[in-house]
Amino acid sequence: MQYADSERARDVADRARELMEDIVLPRERDRAGGVPISSGTVAELRDAAREYDIYAPQIPEEYGGMGLGFRDSLPVFEEAGRSILGPVAMRVDAPDEGNMHLLEMAGDDLQKETYLESLVAGEITSGFSMTEPMQGAGSDPKMIQTTAEKDGDEWVIDGHKWWTTQGLDADVLIVLARTDEDVHPYEGCSLFLVPADADGVGVVRDVPHMGGSSHGISHAEIVYDNVRVPEEHLLGEQNQGFVHAQARLGPARLTHCMRYSGMAQRALEIAKAYTSERQGFDSTLSEKQSLRHRIADAETRLHVARTAIRDAADRIAAGNEARVPVSMCKVFTANATQDAIDLAVQCCGANGIGKDLPLSDFYEAVRQFRIVDGADEVHRRVIARAAFEDVNKDELEPLTRFGEPNR
Repeated sequence: MQYADSERARDVADRARELMEDIVLPRERDRAGGVPISSGTVAELRDAAREYDIYAPQIPEEYGGMGLGFRDSLPVFEEAGRSILGPVAMRVDAPDEGNMHLLEMAGDDLQKETYLESLVAGEITSGFSMTEPMQGAGSDPKMIQTTAEKDGDEWVIDGHKWWTTQGLDADVLIVLARTDEDVHPYEGCSLFLVPADADGVGVVRDVPHMGGSSHGISHAEIVYDNVRVPEEHLLGEQNQGFVHAQARLGPARLTHCMRYSGMAQRALEIAKAYTSERQGFDSTLSEKQSLRHRIADAETRLHVARTAIRDAADRIAAGNEARVPVSMCKVFTANATQDAIDLAVQCCGANGIGKDLPLSDFYEAVRQFRIVDGADEVHRRVIARAAFEDVNKDELEPLTRFGEPNR
C-alpha cells in the first residue's frame, strides 16, 4: 500500500526496513524463543541502527537524534514494530520514547542536558509513574492520591504507584502528583523528575504480567515515602501536569499504534508463508477460501488503521490536539492488531503457540495494547461524548408523539 508520506519519511523508512531485514530479524530468528533481550544485544543493535543512520529519528539533532518531524517518523515506528527487537534498536521504544518527547516539550535547558541527552544516547532509562492501585488514579486519572507539597526549596512527594513501565531498572522516574488540593485535579497536578535512587523511593516489586518473559520489561509497584526533590525538578509548569501528560500521551498513542500495526503485519506475513507451505486436506491451507477471506479482512483493517493514524498525525502536526481522532485510532488499531495476530497464531496451529516463531510473543504483547495508554472503554467514552455533542433534533420532526396527532 502507498501512503501520503513525504519523500524523506519514505527514505528513512526504507533504511529502517533494511536494518530490520539485514540485522534485526536475523538476530531475532537466532535467539531462543521467550528469552529476554540482553543488554549486550541491545547495545549491538543500537550500534547497527547508528550505522544505518536510523537511530532516534524522532528526536532533534541537538539531543542526539535525526530531527524528523512527528509525522515523518511514524513509518519508522511501523517498521520497528515488526520485531520485538526493532523498537529498542532504533530507540523508538516505550516508555523512553514518550518520556523523551515529554522532556523535549516541557523540560528546561538543565533538565534536557541532564536527562534528555542521556536518554537518547541510551545511557539511562526512565519510567512514567502515573497509574495507582485501587482506589487511586487509573482509567479515571482524576482519582489521583499521590501528593507533592512544597517545603522551602524542595518538593516532598508521598504516594503509591504501580504499572510504572521499566520502573525496576529506571534511572529517573517522571511522577505525577497532586500539588493543589483546592482545585480540580486536572488543574492541580504537576510532574516531577525523581532520581530512582532518591531517599524514600521504594520499589516494592515487578508486578507479574503477561508477556514479561520475552520483553524483559518490568512494570513496577513503587511507594514514594517523604521523597524530597529540589524545586528545579518540577517538570514543566506547576499545576499543569495533566496538560503536559496529555501532550505526551496523544503522540505516544499513535506511535504505539504504528509499532503494533507493524507487529500485526509481520504476523500476517508469517501466517501467509506458513499456510502457503502447509498441506492439509488435499491442498495448501492458503488455498482454503475461508482462511483467504479472513486474511483479506485483516489486511483491510490494518490498511484502514494505518490510514487513520496518518490522518491523526497530520492534525497533530498542524497544531491540533486531535483528541477524538487519536482515540479512534487507539481503540480501532488495538482491536485490529489483536485480531490479526490471533488469526496468525490460529493459521500456524502448534507452530503458532510454540516459541520457534515470534507469534506467541506477539500474542502476549498485543493484548496489553487494549489497556495501556487508555483502555478501549475510556477512548470509546471520549468518542461517544463528541458524537453526542451536537444532536440535530430536527431529524425527528416527522415522528408522531403521544397526544400530538399527526395531521
